[in-house]
Amino acid sequence: MFGLIHRESKTIVGAAAIVGVLSFASRIVGLVRDRILAGTFGAGDTLDVYYAAFKIPDLFFQLIVVGALSASFIPLFSKHYRSLSKEEAWKFTNNVLHLLGIVVGILSFVLIAFARPLASFIAPGFDGVMQNHVASFMRVMFLSQILLAISMIYGSVLQGLKRFTLYAFAPIVYNIGIIIGAFVFVRYLGPIGLAWGVVFGAFMHVLLQLYGVYQTGYRYQFVFNWKDKDTKEMARMTGPRLFSIGVTQLLFVILSIMATTMPVGSVTMFQFAYNIQYFPVGIIGLSYAIAAFPAFTESLGDQNFNDFRKTFSATVRQIFFFMIPMMLIFLILRTQVVRIIVGAGSFDWNATVTTADTLAFFALTCIPQSLVFILARAFFALKDTATPLTAGIISAFVGILSAFLFEKPFGVIGLGMAYSLASIVNMILLWVPLRKNVGSLDELQILQSVMKMFIAGIGCGIVIHFTKPFSVILFPLETFFGVFVQVLISAGIGCVVYILISHLLRSEELSVFLSAMHKRIFAKMVPSESVQPTDSTSS
Repeated sequence: MFGLIHRESKTIVGAAAIVGVLSFASRIVGLVRDRILAGTFGAGDTLDVYYAAFKIPDLFFQLIVVGALSASFIPLFSKHYRSLSKEEAWKFTNNVLHLLGIVVGILSFVLIAFARPLASFIAPGFDGVMQNHVASFMRVMFLSQILLAISMIYGSVLQGLKRFTLYAFAPIVYNIGIIIGAFVFVRYLGPIGLAWGVVFGAFMHVLLQLYGVYQTGYRYQFVFNWKDKDTKEMARMTGPRLFSIGVTQLLFVILSIMATTMPVGSVTMFQFAYNIQYFPVGIIGLSYAIAAFPAFTESLGDQNFNDFRKTFSATVRQIFFFMIPMMLIFLILRTQVVRIIVGAGSFDWNATVTTADTLAFFALTCIPQSLVFILARAFFALKDTATPLTAGIISAFVGILSAFLFEKPFGVIGLGMAYSLASIVNMILLWVPLRKNVGSLDELQILQSVMKMFIAGIGCGIVIHFTKPFSVILFPLETFFGVFVQVLISAGIGCVVYILISHLLRSEELSVFLSAMHKRIFAKMVPSESVQPTDSTSS
């Protein structure tokens, strides 16, 4: 059991499978979380305050922490660990831990002091009482960002070592903490218990990843050297990445601000639609991006463009293969999906329909959103953070302009349309310059594979659409169970048809995935006595 937890992933498909399965579990827990929140509080003031309060702490976290670590820490850590010395890698890790911890800590407490004016900025459509509540929630949530900053450093170490199990499991305990907040803390502290649940989830998040890093041989020691060469290199690479994330997150923040000026519940419906569509994007797109990044770093670091091209092409094709049926399910069964996840208790039918229609436009761009993760990491591996920044600025501008055009005729649905349009623009603006940098991205092979998937997708969509009414004969749709069975039957049969057609068309992506799963399952069945012993840093 512990060997599986700490094992290094040898292939991208295998690594993506680990991250994907645990990400799936995390998303399920996250959807359970959303259902609990929706059923308890509905699309009303409490959840509007809760989600509005999340925006600034999350933006801060994405900028300072993710901006610093996603683009620069892993390549530098990997260079030390695999090419130089492990001791230097741990020294670098501890140095970043202290430097980033101090920056995050100081900025968090400054932002806590200015929480009230920040609440007025983030929720201009709320009245004074609700803005006060947003500020209170925000002050508590900033504490969680300090914990998550520490956790992200350790998580980046695990990614650099290709040990994805505990890294991917951490979000599950984070969501469990939020659920505990809704069930337990709210009972004793009132609605602000939701914010303390976020802090508790972050605390469990960091403990789990700290345990994983300690198993690799890491030991804490006090290192504080802001003049360190690698730290300076990390800071240099962080700047453009920080602004790139900033403009991307700014788009979502502005859309959320616009939602506060709409009818009560708009912030919650927009957030729920985004959370639901992120289910496949996070499981498939982000999982493959995380799994492919170390391989991108190695091949591009050695200027081996052929290896990179093969890895990139295979990863993109795998994303298309899995995302096409998911996109169809979320489009055709969008209302049923929303009813299952959040359509309970105080979350009424009108809120369900509006959320579902917003979800439809998000779902249309699940593939572009996923490809942005892959393309951005290719640029990070090239140590180019300026190009993603430029693409992010242009796409965010397109999204904001579109939101103002779509807001009045479509309401909160228009916000989903604007976000989706920005994602398409972002993908195009990343693909074209990457092709110029590394040559062909194997587009012909990608296109040939996508054509097979498109044919299989047509069959999948037709089957989902026409099997949808049959479950009504057996189970009434007035119950959760009836809606769940309808989705299960329609989506299940549709996916079976998709796989069968893919098999008949000899889809390489299906064969690669099944082969990887067979090897992984077979490896788990091999008796432990037959496995050669390894030291703790290479298992």
